Amino acid sequence: MTMKKITFPLILLVLTACGENKEVQPAEEATAVAVAENVTDSIQVDAITSATSKPNQVSFNGTMVIPPQRMATVSLTMGGVIKSTSLLPGEPVRQGSVLATLENPDFITLQQTYLDSHAQTEFLEAEYLRQQALSAEQAASQKKLQQSKADYLSMKSRVEAAAAQLKLLEVEPEVLLKEGIQPFLQIKAPINGYVADVKMNVGKYMNVGDALCEIVDKSRTLLRLTTYEKDLADMKVGNPVQFRVNGMGKTVFKATLISIGQKVDEDTRSVEVYARVDTVDNQFRPGMYVTARIMKEQASAEQ
Repeated sequence: MTMKKITFPLILLVLTACGENKEVQPAEEATAVAVAENVTDSIQVDAITSATSKPNQVSFNGTMVIPPQRMATVSLTMGGVIKSTSLLPGEPVRQGSVLATLENPDFITLQQTYLDSHAQTEFLEAEYLRQQALSAEQAASQKKLQQSKADYLSMKSRVEAAAAQLKLLEVEPEVLLKEGIQPFLQIKAPINGYVADVKMNVGKYMNVGDALCEIVDKSRTLLRLTTYEKDLADMKVGNPVQFRVNGMGKTVFKATLISIGQKVDEDTRSVEVYARVDTVDNQFRPGMYVTARIMKEQASAEQ
């Protein structure tokens, strides 16, 4: 009789506990669903590329590029044989430094033409001035005056044409007058930078217009990023950019958004934007892959 009295309260307690657990589970499930909905709402998914982004924190892929004015292709305006060069890819050069020397008999002929024309011009100018003086005193005919003037102006134009050709070859006529004819044409660096894509060697004949090498100035590196149309409304020129470079670990570098493309790609719905790299590093190379985060206006204001 005593055992039955103890058993019934125990069974009643167990049933009550089970009922409470069943009532709690729906509440826990509702909370989990609410959290999942909040997480889903906070992440935006691109319908075409499946790219995800969080509010005020958009990540994009891209590459490092050099602006056109910071990259120079060294080409020839006169063909010839490479006489000497000591360039190696990656070597730093200064503007005006000699990259190579070129051998061409036409270069010697052009220098001779300029020097001869310059000397003849001085003589013809003196003769023209003499005829002017005689004509003023009516001691010379107008025919001789006109002939001397024509000869002088014709020779002067030859001098100017030869001088213009020399300047295209980066040879100063004044230097030629002082130092005389040079046997080889010097090819000089147009800008400061690093040598890349060397295509010449000693003894190789290069035609007019052939590229000898490229000079890359890394002092102003840019990021070319691929963004998406859904993010354009939150981008403005001047927004800060944080980026990492493939192969350089987790180091974060800084940049500034300077240009937003005006055309959307019809296939990918993407837009190219450019950012100026503010943190300079000697390890940067054109073509390096980067992952960048464009900070929106709200995020930058909070920071």
